[in-house]
Amino acid sequence: MFRGPDAYISPNWYPSKHEHHRQVPTWNYVVAHAHGRVTVRDDERYLRGLVGRLTKRHEASQPRPWRMGDSSQAFIDEMMASIVGLEIAVTRLIGKSKLSQNKERRDVVGAAQALKAHGHDAIADAMAHVAERVDDASS
Repeated sequence: MFRGPDAYISPNWYPSKHEHHRQVPTWNYVVAHAHGRVTVRDDERYLRGLVGRLTKRHEASQPRPWRMGDSSQAFIDEMMASIVGLEIAVTRLIGKSKLSQNKERRDVVGAAQALKAHGHDAIADAMAHVAERVDDASS
């Protein structure tokens, strides 16, 4: 399971709540479920290569990127002995989202604006895309 943005949604963020008082708190999210065959990869050579590539990628933006050579061989050996790699041959991938798609457009927009104001930009942006497709007549 791979989690995307998620956030608590207050019923107060829905404009219709103040008119009809028929909203409740909820949690909005984006997630993907991967199904497939898992292979345990615990051979040292494979794991060192993988950790090296991941480190290089994620340290690239640092002023002085960390490398495995920055630590003693004994320490790196100890850390590597604690790592088990998992490789998934994905056979099915299912994406799911709950982004207030069942609400009126104004409610989706209201909640998205509140989330943006609280610093939850990623899920607010996803909800803004939903709001573009919501038809008020279907609520």
